[in-house]
Amino acid sequence: QVQLVESGGGLVQAGGSLRLSCAASGRTFSSHVMGWFRQAPGKEREFVAAISRSGGSTYYAASVKGRFTISRVNAKNTVYLQMNSLKPEDTAVYYCAASQGPGSNRYRPNEYDYWGQGTQVTVSS
Repeated sequence: QVQLVESGGGLVQAGGSLRLSCAASGRTFSSHVMGWFRQAPGKEREFVAAISRSGGSTYYAASVKGRFTISRVNAKNTVYLQMNSLKPEDTAVYYCAASQGPGSNRYRPNEYDYWGQGTQVTVSS
């Protein structure tokens, strides 16, 4: 069982930056692929970024590539999402998620076994 707690959301102006953190409980953090997803009102949950177990490989949605950076520190059981050059369309609830699977379907929400409660990110224009 893995419990995930996100933090770092808030209100920021367009062009600004935020850093989200996701702290995981348990001793098996390093055995999970980690992902970030987001969900805006009236829209489906969408993939944002994912990172391999070792942190050596990262994956991004086209809409955030070049602006967002996912990273992890296994010794701290924490995954991060650094968000730069934020746009109003980035406004959403952001969720971190953990997957015990092979990671080949890392873009799909149902690949992930555990989810955090979400943190709100609001970007004003």
